[in-house]
Amino acid sequence: MIVILGAGIFMPFLGNCPLFDWDEINFAECAREMLVSGNYERVQLNFQPFWEKPPVFIWMQAFFMNIFGVNEFAARFPNALCSIITLLFLFHAGKKFHSTQFAWLWVLLYISLILPHLYFRSGIIDPWFNLFIFYAIYQLMKILNSIGGKSEISAALLAGISLGLAVLTKGPAAILIVGLVILFVVVQTKNFQIVKRKSFLSFVMATGVVSLSWFMVEWLRGNGDVISEFINYQKRLFNTGDAGHDGPFYYHVLVLLLGCFPASVIFIFLFRNKENLTPFQLLFRKTMLVLFWVVLILFSIVKTKIVHYSSLCYFPLTFITTIGIMQYSGRLQNNKSFRFLFWLVAILFTMALLAISSIRFWKENLIQSGLIKDAFAQANLNADVSWSGFEFLLVPLFVIASFIMFKGLRMNNLKKVLAAMMLLIVFITMATAILIPRVEMYSQHAAIAFYKACAKHSCYVETHGFKSYAYLFYSDRKPDDFSNPQQKQFIEKFINEREGEGKVRYAYYSNAYCHWMKYEKIDRPAYLVCKTKQEDEMNEIGSFNKLYDQNGYSFYVRMP
Repeated sequence: MIVILGAGIFMPFLGNCPLFDWDEINFAECAREMLVSGNYERVQLNFQPFWEKPPVFIWMQAFFMNIFGVNEFAARFPNALCSIITLLFLFHAGKKFHSTQFAWLWVLLYISLILPHLYFRSGIIDPWFNLFIFYAIYQLMKILNSIGGKSEISAALLAGISLGLAVLTKGPAAILIVGLVILFVVVQTKNFQIVKRKSFLSFVMATGVVSLSWFMVEWLRGNGDVISEFINYQKRLFNTGDAGHDGPFYYHVLVLLLGCFPASVIFIFLFRNKENLTPFQLLFRKTMLVLFWVVLILFSIVKTKIVHYSSLCYFPLTFITTIGIMQYSGRLQNNKSFRFLFWLVAILFTMALLAISSIRFWKENLIQSGLIKDAFAQANLNADVSWSGFEFLLVPLFVIASFIMFKGLRMNNLKKVLAAMMLLIVFITMATAILIPRVEMYSQHAAIAFYKACAKHSCYVETHGFKSYAYLFYSDRKPDDFSNPQQKQFIEKFINEREGEGKVRYAYYSNAYCHWMKYEKIDRPAYLVCKTKQEDEMNEIGSFNKLYDQNGYSFYVRMP
């Protein structure tokens, strides 16, 4: 039933809109370049070594691109598959913790939230990264529970392998998270003897062997710079708002409050519930609370703020909320604070849905009002997007589901709570399938359509003044597209100069290509895409002719 449920919710409509810049297209492009270059040993971007991410998730995408072709469905399919495995594991862990009823409640609560839906339907790394980490913590918790014998060694090895795979999926942040969780749980439980047990040594060794395997292979092949570049990237994420992705300290608190509604509100008021739990259940609950706070605080400290960085919180948040619902005992019946926060978030969502579903009626007035100062955003709103009118039905569906959830919690009626969850699942499934493609039409579609058109011709394509990976993926760039000897010589000189200034080498290949297209001798048409507000900069170059404007983007060509 869980397999059917997960497949029915997360696999349809995976390819119904283009990949979104940056993260989705970044990883998909790395996988595409593996296919077209035939080099699966290392991650590439722009057919140059790319050390920001290890290869495991990129390998998954490349595998499915070999099966389904280079398209959005293949890029997102690994996470749709991950959704099914995740739900199966949640059911297993929930049943182990309490009962079948608890397991089903946890599964349904998890998939009745917006953020898990979005990231299982995406092509980002985090779903597999989080699953590997969560499984490792689950196995380590069994060791903390002193299972003993061969089972303890097996749990340690499974934990180590899973944690190692997490490192090879996204990076050493996995070791930091698991290490902090185990440290705090050991301190709270005063179980300091665990570090002296053979199982803990087995866990450490398994983690080291798996996590270092790919890095050691690269080092032995003479690519030692993979380690230094990778470490430097992790430092940048922690110390700076990478690529402009910065935000306030409370950023992820708001993300979880809004994106995990209504579980987030229930969590706030019922997370203390722990009556009649066995020692194992108390350990499980304690570990989940520690995991939640470690992830939330850690990524609140990290300067780079991106929505999915706190996605590992979805597991403990929904787990603790499920305990609160199961042990509810009427605590929310007359709680005015709960009522206020619940309906505040629900009203905010309702207003957002109303605004999106009726955008075609009010966008002209908004543009003319002058409230939007950014010219690019104004031009985005002018996109010609087709709306059927039935999108408005999403609003009453959400309001009804929220009302039933609120009444079910106030009346301590589990059937109403489950009914509300099912309605929320239907609502989110419909909303993501209907609204996300239309949001894409407003944001990036004009540029994507241009890149796709370029893929049919022999030409050069770059962006000017803004960062993007979309033109690489959708223009179908090939390794031999840059075989011009003069061009290669110019680009190598350009990169070496930047590297001599202490800059990251791979980050300047696009700049080098763009500079060559602007000022050097070219052998095929060269297209540049910029945001319309940057037209003055393009006019100063002088060698490019403008083709047209569309929805905030301007398209230029230079002929050989």
